[in-house]
Amino acid sequence: MKTLFLLLACLLTATLSHAAPKKLLVVTTTTGFRHASIPNLEKVLAQLAADSGTFTVDFVRQPPGHPATGFPTPLKKSATETEKAAYQAAEDQWMTALKVELQKLSPENLKHYDGVVFASTTGDLPIPDRQGFLDWIRAGHAFIGIHAASDTFHGYPEFIAMLGGEFAHHGPQVGVECLNQDPRHPATASLPAKWKIAQEEIYQFKNYDAATVHDLLILDQHPEHKEQAGHFPVSWAKTYGAGKVFYTSLGHREDLIDSDPALKDRKNSVEMSKAYQSHLLGGIQWALQ
Repeated sequence: MKTLFLLLACLLTATLSHAAPKKLLVVTTTTGFRHASIPNLEKVLAQLAADSGTFTVDFVRQPPGHPATGFPTPLKKSATETEKAAYQAAEDQWMTALKVELQKLSPENLKHYDGVVFASTTGDLPIPDRQGFLDWIRAGHAFIGIHAASDTFHGYPEFIAMLGGEFAHHGPQVGVECLNQDPRHPATASLPAKWKIAQEEIYQFKNYDAATVHDLLILDQHPEHKEQAGHFPVSWAKTYGAGKVFYTSLGHREDLIDSDPALKDRKNSVEMSKAYQSHLLGGIQWALQ
């Protein structure tokens, strides 16, 4: 009987390892603040896909024409009518290009994917069918949110309910000790009971209810005011209909995301970056199951 069990286990492992990789669509477009670490997220997600072999990635990227950190500088009050018209024409042209890029999130195109990643997206993204997108997740697909994904669609309660929380504010970057709430979950299985991060931007949330999510990482003290005890979420998982949602608020700093030892001004060690990547990979693979 033991031999038969081992044989069946080996056959199952072999079957899973040869399963066709899942398909992820990674969205890095922004209409608000644009994080400088987005290229690092794109690089690491592509590398995790290639190394694991369990999923592939396609990208929905920012059209050219806007500064790296967000919208163009507002027009001066002294701008002429000609300057105002040229500015508005450039804005309209860019927004049209963004809408074309976001057509990749149409219900028709999403039929080709198993999950979507919002990697530090911000603002109100002009996706073609917001309700159709949520219906697609609810029908049994994966949604992975990284860092500023919670700073997206602030005026859309249905999206916030799907995600499980909404960005409220953050303070200066600090060192924190994240408490692992589920060492058996794939996103936190490789992390210690207390995971120390040397420096990161820590989000505070609104419209978050611990009873509606499965907490994975939390802080038991305020990130800036250590004397203030409480429940401060960092990462969680949840279901949405038949779909699975994984969110991690970590992923602001390049040196937490990217394990390249040559990164300048590194505050987080290469080992911390690798731990973050394991956290991210485990969350993605769980959501795609």
